[in-house]
Amino acid sequence: MPRNKCLRYIDNHPGCTFYKPAGIPMPKLAQVTLSLDEYESIRLADLEGLYQEEAAKRMSISRQTFGRIIEAAHKKIADALINGKAIKIEGGNIEIKDDNYK
Repeated sequence: MPRNKCLRYIDNHPGCTFYKPAGIPMPKLAQVTLSLDEYESIRLADLEGLYQEEAAKRMSISRQTFGRIIEAAHKKIADALINGKAIKIEGGNIEIKDDNYK
């Protein structure tokens, strides 16, 4: 039986939670679901340029766990871009650090 996943911390909820290719009706698109912790890993490593160790500390997880999360996120995003799929951002075992989020 697998262990329970550790709670992962994110700074805030994304402003947009759905992306899709232009010009293709939604019913004709396949979807890829990016969890909120995968979204946060992309934001910290790729947008903010943090090293995995520092990004892992910000999310309160180990560096190895961060590496697995970001690898999964990169694969999902690549699949969506290459194969013309929509990206839905939701879910995950997370807690939001931002006290202003309602």
